[in-house]
Amino acid sequence: MATELEELIDFLSSPSPPVKRAAVDIVRGLTGSEDELGSLGGYSSVLLPKLCALLGESKDVSEPAAQSLVNLSQKSDLAGKMVSMGMVKTCMDVLYKGSNGIERLMVLLLVNLTQLNAGVSSLLQTEDEKMFGLYVMKLVRSFCTTSEKLGDPFEHAGFILVNISKLGAGRKFLLDTRRGLLKQILRQFDATSPIRRKGVSGTIHNCCFEAETLLPNILLASEFLWPALLLPVAGNKVYKEEDTSKMPQELGIALSIERELVSDPEIRVQALEAIYLIVLQEAGRRAFWSINGPRILQLGYEDEESPQVMEAYERVGALLIESNGMEVQPFGPSP
Repeated sequence: MATELEELIDFLSSPSPPVKRAAVDIVRGLTGSEDELGSLGGYSSVLLPKLCALLGESKDVSEPAAQSLVNLSQKSDLAGKMVSMGMVKTCMDVLYKGSNGIERLMVLLLVNLTQLNAGVSSLLQTEDEKMFGLYVMKLVRSFCTTSEKLGDPFEHAGFILVNISKLGAGRKFLLDTRRGLLKQILRQFDATSPIRRKGVSGTIHNCCFEAETLLPNILLASEFLWPALLLPVAGNKVYKEEDTSKMPQELGIALSIERELVSDPEIRVQALEAIYLIVLQEAGRRAFWSINGPRILQLGYEDEESPQVMEAYERVGALLIESNGMEVQPFGPSP
């Protein structure tokens, strides 16, 4: 005899629209419970394909189906099964071939699926040389061109890029200068959405782990790179002309006026860690000195209150001091 859950899952393919809607609404409610997630996971081989099949239907059915998949994908084993059954391609098809207003949920589902290496490989299409990277290029374009005023369905796409950039293949793809993806992504650090800025920060932080071999690619985007890395850690002072005159114009102008501070300490730590990875390289140190970077960190440190962020400042400062024969004062409280 079929269990109640089995009967409920069967109703997801009912020919009766009201029955189908009621069933998928119940499933969505169950996936919001940690206990029920475990129970539903036992039927994943049947449940996941049925939910996937509902994504192309009207919004009153596709939306609860998509939300159910997002909730289920929080379980890594279920996310792995989704990747294996081709859910990444399904998400991209729904996003770019008619989404019925569920773009935001599809993006969130991709965020969860790309937490797995297999999900990243699937999104990069590593096994298809001709298609390699096409999905990522589409997502970057959508992330960088979608208006924040229209519900911003691609707001969380930055976290997909963070996940991609955790793998070497993903970092190399994003840093490929022929595609210009890094510059596009960096421009989004000016967005008003803190979620967008956090996605950009995490992506750039991860990409800087390639500084040893791909530093020229990173520095080619310096017009956007240095503001994205230095403004979060520049403190709250209005800088004097004697300091800003030694900086690139865009950075100097931004620091010579009152500005919105980056309140998220994680972004500040990521920026400092990225700077550290860059200045580990001799060419990176030269570039950093050329924009008066050490002075920015020195002044930013004076305003910092977070012990974790202060430690990140000090790590960069120690490296600069060691590498440049005490040419910069150690970071510390002003006398």
